[in-house]
This record gives sequence, structure tokens and C-alpha cells, in this order.
Amino acid sequence: MHRREYVHEVLRDAARAEQPEGRAFAPVNIALCKYWGKREEELNLPQCSSLSISLGPLGTETVVRRADAGATEDRVELNGACVDASTPFARRLCAFLDLFRPDPGARFEVSTKNNVPTAAGLASSASGFAALTLALDRLFGWKLAGPPLSQLARLGSGSAARSVYDGFVLWHAGRDPGGADCLAERLPEVWPELRVGILTVCAEAKETGSTGGMNRTAATSVLFREWAERCRVDLQLLRDAIRAGDFTRFGATAEANAMSMHATMLDARPPLLYWRAETVAALHGVRELRDAGTEVYATIDAGPNVKLLFRERDEAGVRGRFPDMDVIAPFRQPRNDSCSPR
Repeated sequence: MHRREYVHEVLRDAARAEQPEGRAFAPVNIALCKYWGKREEELNLPQCSSLSISLGPLGTETVVRRADAGATEDRVELNGACVDASTPFARRLCAFLDLFRPDPGARFEVSTKNNVPTAAGLASSASGFAALTLALDRLFGWKLAGPPLSQLARLGSGSAARSVYDGFVLWHAGRDPGGADCLAERLPEVWPELRVGILTVCAEAKETGSTGGMNRTAATSVLFREWAERCRVDLQLLRDAIRAGDFTRFGATAEANAMSMHATMLDARPPLLYWRAETVAALHGVRELRDAGTEVYATIDAGPNVKLLFRERDEAGVRGRFPDMDVIAPFRQPRNDSCSPR
């Protein structure tokens, strides 16, 4: 199935009540059981289910409007600056808009603002395409619920399926070849004591994007053959830990899953290494803190930046070792209506 056909299926029974503009916010999310590998490229269908935590106020705000009659191309702004249509960022965004144009000549004006670095491994593409999807829902008056919004957002960036929600989010890989059962849902559990620390090692765009790195790993890594089973086991461990409020099992599983993912990258040909020296130093610091009695765990997505998982009671100890980290309390922030399913 092609993407346009898929969008048509998702929107088949949607309402239609176009507004002057659509505005929405979507949070970045940090995968605890990682998404790494696709079973189908066209519809961004993942090989494995994944689980994440959304980061409240960190993310993307997007406004989308119809361009004036006579406009010959989309107008895209990123953080207040006009983006040239020839850039990879603009081309990818406009290709996504192509899926939703009411007629071939329709053009849009899109203004998007990230409060995290773009393309640096902090899931800005996930929050960006989720925010754009939510904004399009408001512009066209589709009034979709969370699961179909996650299906549409996934076409822009796989991880965007998880960023249409806050809190703990489970993205089901599904089995249907046409992606009908590939969708995300918010889990009901709430952990007010959970803290996520962000260590920004490098804010520059990655040399190898996530999609390219994922495809190289899947095609050449021997270790990748075991990845699906690793994720199946880790996902169940994480879900059980979240239900039970077992932070130790939660943190240890998330850290091990991240290290397993990066092991598949190092086993790729040629090897893929996103880490910097500061990344390794941070991982040593986490181990030293744990050995000294402060319970903290690390996770890393496809980039050099490190995310720390700890509880409120250990924040002072973690901050003492990592004074420059930004701390997010995912469940202390008000639930964001822009990314809540209806």
C-alpha cells in the first residue's frame, strides 16, 4: 500500500470542518525499549514494538495555514527563520504535506519551533511530525482520536507515533502488512517521582541520520538478528516494571536495551558510532554514582546525547555529578491538551 492510500484509509470517516489555522504542541519522547529497524519502508512499519516516556514541555510547537491563492510553493519557517525549499528539512516536511493536500495546487505555510536541538538525537523529528499532524487535524477539523493520529504521524517519522501523547507510550508494531494495527497508545500508569535528566553532549546535526543508520545496521549487523527477541523480552520487563512501580527493574532494563541497540550499530559494516568522548564519560559517571548508592540509569538514542533516569529523591545526588543537566519531571507537568487523544 502506498502512503496516499494509507492516509485515505485513516481519514475515510474523519470529519471535515476547515479552520483558518491549526496550532499544536507535541513533546519529544525518549524510547525506553528502542525502535531500531523496519519491517516495511513505505509505511514506516517497525520490526518491533517500542515503549517511551514523553518529556512534557520539551518539544515542538507548529502552526499551519493554507497559503494565499497563487502561491507556488510551501513556506516553511523553523525557529523564526525561513527555510530554503531545497534543504533536506524542507523537502522532508513538504513531502509529508503532499499526503494531505486537498488538491495538487494547494500550498501551506508552516511555522515550527523546537525548544530542543534539531537532528541531534533528541527526537526533534518525532515531536516535529507529531506536532504537524496534530496541527493539520485542527486545520482540517478531522477530530481524530489518538491512535489514528499516531498512524498519520508515523508516516513522517516513525517515533512521531509516540509523540502524539504524553506520559508512558506503547507503539505497537502490529502484523498487518497494510499497517492497520500499527499504532500507539498511552499507558495509564503515572509516576510522579520519575525524573529524566538531559545531558546535551553535542547539539549539532548528526552526520548519519537515524533512518540511514537503521538501514545500514539492519542490512549488515550480525547482532541485529537477535534484536527482535531482545526487544520482545525487554518490552515485557518494562511493562511489568511500570505496572509494579519497580524502578530498579525499569531503569536497568531501559539501560540494557539502549546498550544492546548501540551494540548492533557497532557491529554494522562500516561500524556506526554516534557517541563522543563525553558520552562515554557520562556513562562512567552513571556507573560510579550507582556504585556509590545513587540509583540512576542511562539511555541513549541514535545520537551522542545521554538521558538519565532517576527518582526525585536522588535528584540532588545526580545533579552533584552532572550539574549542567536539564531535569524534566514528566508527570509533574500539566497534561498538554495539544497532544491528548480525544
